[in-house]
Amino acid sequence: MLQSGRAGAIRRSRFGDVALVAFLLAQALDGILTYVGVSTYGVRMEGNPLLAWLMASIGQGLAVTTAKTAAGAFGIVLHITSVHRVVAVLTAFYIAVAVLPWLGVLYYW
Repeated sequence: MLQSGRAGAIRRSRFGDVALVAFLLAQALDGILTYVGVSTYGVRMEGNPLLAWLMASIGQGLAVTTAKTAAGAFGIVLHITSVHRVVAVLTAFYIAVAVLPWLGVLYYW
């Protein structure tokens, strides 16, 4: 995100900013779709066993909120440490393995 060339000078990465915003949007969309999916079809529809366990332990809404907040925070940390390509790859990964499957289940099943 921030790079210093000389004392006091800071330069932003536009690619990094776009990657972070896309990552956070993918997380939010995944969270919404996950909540709707498990509320509609039950926790058995959740493919992540850790998240399914957390849902059974503390409830669906709180579990999804906790997981998505943590994922967003980790994405922000990666952005702050200028690991923008990793954030972009993770965004594509979440869209491919989380958002698109939920869209398929909720709207085409």
